[in-house]
Amino acid sequence: MTIDALQKEFENRYKQPATGSFFCPGRVNLIGEHIDYNGGQVMPFAISLGTYLLVAPNNDNVFRFQCVNFPETAEFNVGDKYRKSGKEWFYYPLGVIDYFTQKQQHLGGLDLFFYGNLPIGSGLSSSASIEVLMAYALSQVFNIGISKKDIALLCKEVENKFIGVNSGIMDQFAVAMGKQNHVILLNCDTVEHIYIPFNASPYKVMVINSNKQRSLAESKYNERYAECMEALSQLKQELSIHQLCDIDTGTFQKHAHLITNPVVGKRAYHVVTENDRVKAATEALQNGDMEALGQILYASHESLKNMYEVSGRELDAIIDFCKTYNGCIGARMTGAGFGGCAIALVHEEHADAFAESLTQYYNGVVGYPCEVFTSAISEGVSLLEA
Repeated sequence: MTIDALQKEFENRYKQPATGSFFCPGRVNLIGEHIDYNGGQVMPFAISLGTYLLVAPNNDNVFRFQCVNFPETAEFNVGDKYRKSGKEWFYYPLGVIDYFTQKQQHLGGLDLFFYGNLPIGSGLSSSASIEVLMAYALSQVFNIGISKKDIALLCKEVENKFIGVNSGIMDQFAVAMGKQNHVILLNCDTVEHIYIPFNASPYKVMVINSNKQRSLAESKYNERYAECMEALSQLKQELSIHQLCDIDTGTFQKHAHLITNPVVGKRAYHVVTENDRVKAATEALQNGDMEALGQILYASHESLKNMYEVSGRELDAIIDFCKTYNGCIGARMTGAGFGGCAIALVHEEHADAFAESLTQYYNGVVGYPCEVFTSAISEGVSLLEA
């Protein structure tokens, strides 16, 4: 839907025009998976797909939630005590309202209308997009003046405490702080970050939606988090560390005997080696070595598949195809896994043929088609001009 169409639909639903329009992108993580909650470095970028929010104040002292993508609507009184009591979409923005309410920020009634063009459950951070979007809109509408960086941090807290998912800072940070044509090298422990220009030419980053939906809250995400904390606790018997990503692969191997559960050992091995892969990917990017980056992506997927065990038949089918395709130099699942998306580095000349061949192959193996697209690397959350 265009912004004009959204404006008309808002007025049709709420019988008044919207007074503000906002957009927050989704994100793709180039490299560094499942290490954001282990204090590692990640390399995400914001994409051109995302979530739109139109707002207008009301005199009824209520927050009204409506959305193009979902039929559920909701209404909550301003100043109430809020809690998540279901799985509906509106709990993500409500969690942000709850955060501001607890911080004694004065909020008034709002009519809220959301629309997203991110595939739901695809691993492109639709939940972080809607959280950051809500926080940014509240800050703008009520002149709270909170920075984008602080918005990312508060939305992580909402995800952890209100939604109940032990995620790290990466998703919220990427969609809040994205920069056009740059990836963000983000230290998830300190939130220190730098922007690295990303010019993949003559290759393109292709995003492949497996069309197998996944939900972080319902997946084994929290289980993996607990396994990492167990590994960290046991390594601390001999190592003075705060996070698993405080050590490199060599140090881990010297102390791996401390981890008594072999499954937990595999999880920790992925985390430590993935963090090293981010460092190698940074070097490859800065040297313009796309072939080296491609090999790092393949290695990341193998680790996510065999050590962290968060891939699956659908994602593996995509990567298996990529390995055999002449114009593709690297691929891996991206996001939390258990379905969702993969990314591939594909030569520009082969992009269309790659998409067609992969879709046909995937349909034959899995039984339904995948969706292949490219996306510009975009800015983070923003106010849309009237």
